Amino acid sequence: MTDVHHAELGHLLSFAISERQRLRELAGSHEEARRVEPKLAQRLGELGAFHLLVPTALGGSEARPAGFVRLLEELGRGDSATASGVMTGATTGLLSAYMPAEGAAEIWRAGTITAGVFAPLGRATPVEGGYRVSGRWPFASGCENANWWMGGARCEVDGATQLLSVFFPPGDGIRHDTWSTLGLRGTGSHDIELRDAFIPERRVARVLGAEPGYSGALFCFPLFGLLAAGVAGVALGIGRAAIDDFKHHLVNKQLPGGRRASSQGHLQLEFARAEGELEAGRALLYQTCDQLYSEALKGDSTRQNCLIPARKRALLRLAANQAVRGAVRAVDSIHEAAGGAAVYTRSPFEKHLRDIHTLTQHVMVQAGTLRQVGAVLLDEPVETSQL
Repeated sequence: MTDVHHAELGHLLSFAISERQRLRELAGSHEEARRVEPKLAQRLGELGAFHLLVPTALGGSEARPAGFVRLLEELGRGDSATASGVMTGATTGLLSAYMPAEGAAEIWRAGTITAGVFAPLGRATPVEGGYRVSGRWPFASGCENANWWMGGARCEVDGATQLLSVFFPPGDGIRHDTWSTLGLRGTGSHDIELRDAFIPERRVARVLGAEPGYSGALFCFPLFGLLAAGVAGVALGIGRAAIDDFKHHLVNKQLPGGRRASSQGHLQLEFARAEGELEAGRALLYQTCDQLYSEALKGDSTRQNCLIPARKRALLRLAANQAVRGAVRAVDSIHEAAGGAAVYTRSPFEKHLRDIHTLTQHVMVQAGTLRQVGAVLLDEPVETSQL
């Protein structure tokens, strides 16, 4: 990565830290509107947030995975919806390395915002020059602010199934207002739909079993593992925000006799436990990201020659899962320790609780992913292409 692209990520980190209080103030309006403020999304796009994982040859940053996770953590410390939107939009950019350069250049122009769903819930039929595609995809976070949508589709060719990711402008699709949820309400993760639309070949990405068109270390790093690490980064931000709020609550709450609530031993104990739970998962995630990126730096332009072994990819998924579980335990313990202050909808503890438990349902970090990890670590046969 060049110094320019290092600087771009640093600029985004500075933005996330300096704008943290504003993001916290916007969080309530994001929940009410069920979308991130368009001007904020546009500003993040201008700063390159949605090009972080795009090849440098296409104007992207090819950001180091740990740096990407750190950005999401800092954004999530301010507002979970903003962090989630950047996470989904930026990781969609990884697909730019698996599609024709002509199509990628068409999509990832300066300021572009993408939103999409990798799950192959659509159907694609080959036609001259491309495909006819129909499908409906839930959980399209940030779709209302996006310039391009993406959906996964299955295509049957000569008895074999191909998995495609197809890109299309929102004007070709339909947004269904479905995002009425427990938490992460501001992400606007509505359903999107495509009805028998033509998708040219240049706007189709193939990931499974395919070679990336670029030789950077980022494209030797486990793609699905990076998705999981991104989700975990958002979780770490939520957990840290909960700890920040709990500290503020304890230091500022006065007890009878004038003592601060922070002087109570049982609350000191719970605060320390929450800090430990969060930091343990965080340390494992960053350590594993850096270890695997070091492995990726040793690779070459042929994916099969630089593909990181299944065991190490499994350890990344384990680390992402552990980071999320640590954040959950921290938020849960804080919510309980905060007592009556946590029951009001005006309380930040109530929102953190809803957000973190909604995030645990993300397919990349659901508890069920640990079964696959366990099978790999026990040397049992298991499908590992999506680790």
